[in-house]
Amino acid sequence: MADTADTRTPAQIEADIERRRAVLAETLDEIGVRVHPRTVVGDAKARVVSHVDHTLGRAYVRVNSAVSDVKGQFVDEGGSPRLERVVPVALLVVGVVGLLALGTRRRRR
Repeated sequence: MADTADTRTPAQIEADIERRRAVLAETLDEIGVRVHPRTVVGDAKARVVSHVDHTLGRAYVRVNSAVSDVKGQFVDEGGSPRLERVVPVALLVVGVVGLLALGTRRRRR
């Protein structure tokens, strides 16, 4: 590798130094922005929001799948209710609500 210092003029050396100073100043400014507390907090918030969005998205997909599975149990392919499954569940719900209502009335007396 040839020594370029011997062939450069003082003006070229000064220009190279100034260019390197400008690049160094830009790099230091960028480092300053990256380690600034607001930037650090903003980056942390963005990571948390991204994680929450991802988690909520997965939860939504799972809930939607569960609702579809339950709906499939009570509705046929044509969209009509399956009475052989709906009626027993409705009677069970009415019975539980009735027992709860009786229990509440007895406690008030």
